Amino acid sequence: MEKELIINSTPTDVEIALLEGSKLVELHYQKTNNNFTVGDIFLGRIRRLMPGLNAAFVDIGHKKDAFLHYTDLGPKLRSLLKYTDGAISGKITTHRLENFELEPEIIKTGKIDQVLNKRQHILVQVLKEPISTKGPRLSCEMTIPGRYLVLTPFSDAIAVSKKIANAEERKRLQLLVESIRPKNFGVIVRTAAEGKKVQDLLEELNLMMSKWEDIFTQLHKSKAPLKLLSELDKTSSILRDILTNSFNRIVVNDKQLYQNIRSYLGSIAPDQVKIVNLYKGSKPVFDAHGVIRQIKSSFGKTATMPSGAYLVIEHTEAMHVIDVNSGHKMTSSNQEEAVLNVNLEAAAEIARQLRLRDIGGIIIIDFIDMKNQENRKNLVKEMRNAMKQDRAQHTILPLSKFGLMQITRQRVRPEVNINTAEVCPTCNGTGKINASILLTDDIERDLVFIAQSHPKTKLKLFVHPYVEAFLKKGIPNTQMKWYFKYQKYIRIFSDNDYSLMEYRFYDGNDDEIRLT
Repeated sequence: MEKELIINSTPTDVEIALLEGSKLVELHYQKTNNNFTVGDIFLGRIRRLMPGLNAAFVDIGHKKDAFLHYTDLGPKLRSLLKYTDGAISGKITTHRLENFELEPEIIKTGKIDQVLNKRQHILVQVLKEPISTKGPRLSCEMTIPGRYLVLTPFSDAIAVSKKIANAEERKRLQLLVESIRPKNFGVIVRTAAEGKKVQDLLEELNLMMSKWEDIFTQLHKSKAPLKLLSELDKTSSILRDILTNSFNRIVVNDKQLYQNIRSYLGSIAPDQVKIVNLYKGSKPVFDAHGVIRQIKSSFGKTATMPSGAYLVIEHTEAMHVIDVNSGHKMTSSNQEEAVLNVNLEAAAEIARQLRLRDIGGIIIIDFIDMKNQENRKNLVKEMRNAMKQDRAQHTILPLSKFGLMQITRQRVRPEVNINTAEVCPTCNGTGKINASILLTDDIERDLVFIAQSHPKTKLKLFVHPYVEAFLKKGIPNTQMKWYFKYQKYIRIFSDNDYSLMEYRFYDGNDDEIRLT
C-alpha cells in the first residue's frame, strides 16, 4: 500500500497527515513551544510521595507535577539513582558503564516510600504527554530509540521484535548485537533492522551512545528541573518509526523543514531522499492534496461510510462508545449477509478512526446483531486484521453475548479532536444577516482602503470557492473590473476552510492585512 506524508508548517505549529492509499489514517499536531513530548528525558525532583497511590509526584518544570507510579520505576531503579547522584557530584567520570557496579533490583511488589525520598533528584522519561488536567506520566526505565535499535541503559537483555518472523534472521541479529553492544547496556532490535548489516547497526549504536554521553555531561553539577534530551521533532520521529519502502512521497510546504527532512533522511535512508518534495502551489498544501476535505468528513460525532452506513462516536470521561448503524441503503434480500457486510465495512472504518483521532483507553463498539456464529468470528478476525497497521498497543476481545466488542488502546497523548461544525456563514450564529448581495461591496470597500494605504503592495484575496467562482465568472469579470478601476491586479484564491461570507487580504509576503 502506497503511503504519503503531507506536512503543513505554520509559524506556530506543524500539522502532519499520513495517507495510506490516498486515505487519511493519521493526523498529528506539534506546537512549536511543546516542551513535554513522549520520549523526552528530564532531571526531576521528587515533590511528594503518595503511599496510598504507591506513586510519587515529580517536578520536571510542568505547571502540574508529573506522575510516577511504582510500576514505572523499573527493576534497575537503584542503579539509575546511584548513576544520577554520581554524575551530578562528579564521582562518576564517564558515561560508559563497563566499570559501573549495578545495584540489586527492586521488587515488583514494593512500596514507593521504601525506594524514594522527598526532594531526591531522579532521572525520568516522559511516558505520556499532559492530558486534560493531568500532568505528564513518567518512567524510570530509560530508552534511547533509533530507527533499527533501542538502547536501554543498566540492562544486559537483548530483545528482537516479534514482527521479524524468520528464526535464522532473529538469531543473526541477536548474535550481531551481542558482539557490538557496550557492557551494561541492553538493546531492543526493531523490525526495521531486518536484513541490515553490522555497519548500519554499529553506526546507529554509536549515535545513541553519544546521546547518552550528552545526558551524562549535562548532569554534572546540574539542578532539577532540567531537560536533558529532547525526542526528535514530530516529523522526524514519525519518519524514524514508520518509514518503509512503501512510502512514495513526502510533501512539505516549508523550505527550512524541507531541508531538515532531506538531511535527516540522508542519515537514516539515503535512497529515499528523492521522495521529499517542496510544495510551491498557490493553494494551501492540505487543500491541494484533499486532506481538508477528508478531515471535514472524518471528524465529528457521525462518520459516514461509502455504503451509506454510518458510525456514531460518543466520548465519556471513562471510555469511548461507537454505534454502528446500517442507514437506509441496505437493500440485499439476505439480511444476515447484508448485516455482515455493513459490520465488516464498519470494522475497517473504526480501525481508521481510532488511528486518525488517536482514541485511547476503553472503546466499546455496538455492532449490528448477527446470529450466525461463523459471521461473528469473521468480524473479530477482520477487526484484528484492520488494526494490524496501528502502532499503538491494543487488545481486541471477541464479541460478547450482547454483540458488543471491547477494545483497549494505548493512550500516550491527548485525543485529536477537531470541531468540524461551522458557525452559520451568513448569520454568524445570530439568526440574522446582512444582505449577501452586498458581499462584493464589502470586499471592494476594503480593497479601496488598502489600495490607498498600501499603494505598492501586491495583493492576494482569499475567499470561499463559490465566491472565487463568482468573482472570476465571465468576461469582463469582477476581477478584471477591479484591475481597470484601481490599476491594481488582485490575485484571487479559494480556501475550503473559509465560510461563504469570509474573506481576507494578504500582501506579497503572505502576511494578512488586518483592517480591524
